[in-house]
Amino acid sequence: MKQDNQLLVITHLSQLITLITGFGSLLLPLVLWLTQKDKVYHMDTHGKNILNFQLSLIVWCIICVPLILLFGLGLVGFAVLGIVSIIFPIVNAVRASRGEAAHYPLTFTFIS
Repeated sequence: MKQDNQLLVITHLSQLITLITGFGSLLLPLVLWLTQKDKVYHMDTHGKNILNFQLSLIVWCIICVPLILLFGLGLVGFAVLGIVSIIFPIVNAVRASRGEAAHYPLTFTFIS
């Protein structure tokens, strides 16, 4: 295995592809993780964190839909999720460039 912090940074930042295309924040990191998890040191851990974060965002968005009827709380939830989905990939890309572990908040463990 080789140490490739640049690929880890790219994997974290690949979540932001949704800002350009409207989709792919789960698909692109999934492809990178599946193809590189046995070749790059720490890719397995970072990839699982990213996928768990993206799947958790989907769950949180589903939870926000019925909350829209409850005084518009779902709209606030969508706004918070939008901000979190932009900020934390960038923060964790910086952490990955330094060789540190990634941490995403509000994440459920789907892939362990």
